[in-house]
Amino acid sequence: MNTEEIKRLLEKYYNAESSDEEELKLRMFFSQEDVPEDFREVKEIFRYYLQVSDIPEPSANFEKKIISAINAEYPGTEKAKSRRLFFLLTGIAAGLLILTGSYFFFLFKAEPRDTFSDPDIAYAEAMKILYDVSSRLNHGTQALEPILKMQDFTKKSFNNINKSTSIIEEKLKSLDHFRKAMEIININNKSQTNNN
Repeated sequence: MNTEEIKRLLEKYYNAESSDEEELKLRMFFSQEDVPEDFREVKEIFRYYLQVSDIPEPSANFEKKIISAINAEYPGTEKAKSRRLFFLLTGIAAGLLILTGSYFFFLFKAEPRDTFSDPDIAYAEAMKILYDVSSRLNHGTQALEPILKMQDFTKKSFNNINKSTSIIEEKLKSLDHFRKAMEIININNKSQTNNN
């Protein structure tokens, strides 16, 4: 087989598109001793596949034999199974108990009722509570007054800094005009010196 055909078969093999005949051709090719240097790594892979294919398949009751051997070696596993079953059943029972309790709680839940029969007394109580909340809220905001003063001071400081910055920018503009004038003078002086 030439290398192009091998590459084509390998590509089909890696894409799981190869037939049994093509895979047999690849196995036969890579079982040879004189394989081109480009395919040495692939040869090792196919050699591994050939070795693995020699391992027999396990018998039908292989899993049962393993489990019985484990149970014979560690006899506490049966207790562990019954313990897991116990915890599973108690968990289910607890879940059902919670659901039943929730159902009866919501079923017989008492509706809120008025505590005052006279609307004027209810209004007076509501106003009393609102005044209390208002006074506590005002008391809490009084602690924030120093922060508000600091915020005002910070605004004034930034305004002053912005004014100073604008003054400096204006002065720099006039210096920029002076610098440009000096460059023009230097260019004129150089051109006069070069002409002489």
